[in-house]
Amino acid sequence: MAEPARRRRRSFGLQIGSIATAAQAGARFKYQLVWSVLLATICIVFLVEMAGRFAAVSRHTIADGIRERFGFNAFLISLVANILLNFMVIAAEIGGVAIALELATDISYRWWALPVSLAAWLFLWKGTFGLIEKGVALLGLVTLCFVVAAFMAKPDWWQIASGALPSLPRHDAGNYWFIAVSIFGASISPYLFMFYSSGAVEDQWDESFLGTNRAIAGLGMSFGGMISIAVLIVAGIVLSARGISQVDDYHQLPLLMLPIFGFWGFLLFIASLGIACFGATLEIGLQQAYLVAQGFGWNWGENKKPREDPAFSTVYTLSLPLAALPMALGADPLQITILAMALTAASLPLTVVPFLFLLNDERYVGQHKNGKFSNAAVIIIIALAFVLAVVALPLQIFGGS
Repeated sequence: MAEPARRRRRSFGLQIGSIATAAQAGARFKYQLVWSVLLATICIVFLVEMAGRFAAVSRHTIADGIRERFGFNAFLISLVANILLNFMVIAAEIGGVAIALELATDISYRWWALPVSLAAWLFLWKGTFGLIEKGVALLGLVTLCFVVAAFMAKPDWWQIASGALPSLPRHDAGNYWFIAVSIFGASISPYLFMFYSSGAVEDQWDESFLGTNRAIAGLGMSFGGMISIAVLIVAGIVLSARGISQVDDYHQLPLLMLPIFGFWGFLLFIASLGIACFGATLEIGLQQAYLVAQGFGWNWGENKKPREDPAFSTVYTLSLPLAALPMALGADPLQITILAMALTAASLPLTVVPFLFLLNDERYVGQHKNGKFSNAAVIIIIALAFVLAVVALPLQIFGGS
């Protein structure tokens, strides 16, 4: 049986969606959107804990459970939506790594997109679940530099505290709600808790891991939320001081760290962006393979050799270069990132609602089913994200903001 420590995953760090949305929020609205990060973090803590509990008790992944409980035809809607969104998010993550390499070398990100996808494929083809989880998690600790920067910038903590309470926008309402939706999408992406359940099954979790699961969900997801808030704080101080109220290019983002750490800040930002996005590329590429293989009942497992699960391996082999193509052709990584996060928020009910049914079905979880508070908390937050997405997405796409 795998050791509990093996499940301390890379998801605790920063991803391109979290960087982009938090920087947008800080630059445009200073600390006013801190509440959205906090609310999304609470929701993902609940969902990740539920995913681990469901996998440990039922020995099913979320995808397995939805397909079995509701039938393949009903599952197909969620499957198609998540596959398409995963493609967009993988493209955004590959774009983030490519931008980091462009900043380091002055070679356009377009030329880096396909090599990055090849490097990710080699990691998945040759690596094990433990190597991917532990290796990138350890390297990802460099993202703590944002937390250090937030304290060194000496923000007004009373203003930050006031931003923790939901409030109506003081200006630019359409953009305010769109960024709030994007923050929800970045923080509550279905791949996070679906990947978590797949890893728990692959690591052969049982009911003895429930305590470990609660600790990982609470501490790990809170850690990621803390870093996102740190990015927002630094953006609110540094970018606003430079008169930047709209982040519309990744090349603006290294400015976050320069006033605080000097040239080392530039290097820290490149390392944080590159490592976080490469880790997310591995994770989402692997989740894409998990999702398709579990949806169609194929043999799957990162710890298996590719010849033991050829269809599973084929999915990530095709997904990574296909997702890299938009970046190689010159798509704007920042625009794809923000739009992908907003669409993710809009699609959340497709995955979360059937998942909540599973968590209340005693045939799967027995005495470990959800309580009323857990159900209510997740339903309220997901409903809020969905309503905001329905309102804000048309405004942003058609220029109404």
